[in-house]
Amino acid sequence: MISRSLARALLASVALLTASVLLAGCDTDQVSLATNAKANQPVPPKLLAAMVEKDMDLQSPILVRLFKQEAELEVWKQTRNGQFALLKTYPICRWSGDLGPKVREGDRQAPEGFYSINPGQMNPQSAYYLSFNTGYPNAFDKALGRSGSQLMVHGDCSSRGCYAMTDEQIAEIYSLGRESFFGGQKAFQLQAYPFKMTPVNMAKHRNNPNMPFWKMIKEGYDHFEVTRQEPKVDFCEKKYVFDAAKAPDAKRDPVFDASAKCPAYVIPEDIASAVREKDARDQAEYAKLVAKGTPVARMNTGIDGGMNKIFAAKIPEGSTGLSEGAEGTTLQMLAMAKAPGTIPGHVNPPKPNLDAAAPSPQEEPVVAVSAPATSTRVAAAAPAEKSQEKSQGGGFFSNLGRKMGLGTADTTATTPPPPQATASVTPATTPPTAASRLKAAVTHFVPGRDTSKDAPKPAVAAAKPAEPAKPDTRLAATRPALKPTVSDDPAGGPQMAGAAPVVQSNSFDSRFGAVK
Repeated sequence: MISRSLARALLASVALLTASVLLAGCDTDQVSLATNAKANQPVPPKLLAAMVEKDMDLQSPILVRLFKQEAELEVWKQTRNGQFALLKTYPICRWSGDLGPKVREGDRQAPEGFYSINPGQMNPQSAYYLSFNTGYPNAFDKALGRSGSQLMVHGDCSSRGCYAMTDEQIAEIYSLGRESFFGGQKAFQLQAYPFKMTPVNMAKHRNNPNMPFWKMIKEGYDHFEVTRQEPKVDFCEKKYVFDAAKAPDAKRDPVFDASAKCPAYVIPEDIASAVREKDARDQAEYAKLVAKGTPVARMNTGIDGGMNKIFAAKIPEGSTGLSEGAEGTTLQMLAMAKAPGTIPGHVNPPKPNLDAAAPSPQEEPVVAVSAPATSTRVAAAAPAEKSQEKSQGGGFFSNLGRKMGLGTADTTATTPPPPQATASVTPATTPPTAASRLKAAVTHFVPGRDTSKDAPKPAVAAAKPAEPAKPDTRLAATRPALKPTVSDDPAGGPQMAGAAPVVQSNSFDSRFGAVK
């Protein structure tokens, strides 16, 4: 069955390519467009096999979910029974900003919320290998006066307000989106979250000023969790509304305006009851966690975004920043694991949390509070240079988007500046007494710390403080050749060399060159 699906896809590509060449007399650009290998890479055989196993069609609709704290991107695909199932989870190579929504242009924040990706937002000529525009700001963002543009999901593993993958990863994700459009999906939904909306995470972040916003988008998260269907998204009264339907006595469908009063609407009872039950279970678990004093997540000042552990383990002095990995998994354990794609040499990991490394009596975690903040204030990082990506022309999806009256945003992030170097520490030598050695060591490693209350410790422990393990840089020094996919099968399809950030002006117009 896999071979038949692959054969059909190859035959269709050959037929369309031949038709494009025959029409070259009318449109001489069609021949060059047919050579755009990046945008036309086939879905890898390993993913095709996973689709067969999960009862999915190659061109069935997709849905994408992003999680900052976990640094993961999920691709869901509709099965033949009409529900969505998880096809593959991709570790995010780099995202920037803080946990929380994007508020203004230049705040380096990666957006959070629900967005719609149509063909016009796909960029086959991206300066960052391949990309698609998230669609920020949506109607909700605009109603709140939020500003910003050029927020993308793209390759190159470098971000200033975007979600950056490796080139190999974005090639796979791009091919899945492309095939869903060829199958008739008008737009796929992008759901971006600060973290997986579980009771544990909600309890850990209960003091965060963004909690009212997160509770609102959690409703959409819950709708998807209980139905495994793409939730219908509307906006009114500067809030999200999910799966709204016409009231029984209404003569027409409700009309929504993000800044206006909500019209009369209902949520189908089967969905509403399932969501209520899930929310009740989540609230009960949340209350238990708060009651037993689950620590509140500490503020991580000075850290810009995050990176999945699998990538941090491959970079000298790598750090996950605001992201968290699987429990019990260290960077040292992942050092020998295979990276899901090529990590460019210019990648800068998030800054480590130096405050967390320095012992201090003031670092006791904050515990339960009576209620989360009710203010709708949001966190924002310091302003920075706006992210941009130079457009090199449109492709089939862009032309299709224009015909449908849709935008053709063509932007992404640029490489952040290199991190500041940290000064090395040299322990004090030849102290006269054990007490003075202890005092010198503590003062040296924790500047400004009051040591008057510190209990004396053995001189041996003070004279030789534990040194952090040095990361293995051997793998990071070797940059593998670029591959078209992140499949574990080295023989799974043709390989393509080169990863230049600026590429030729090609697209996948050739796929439909004969019928345009």
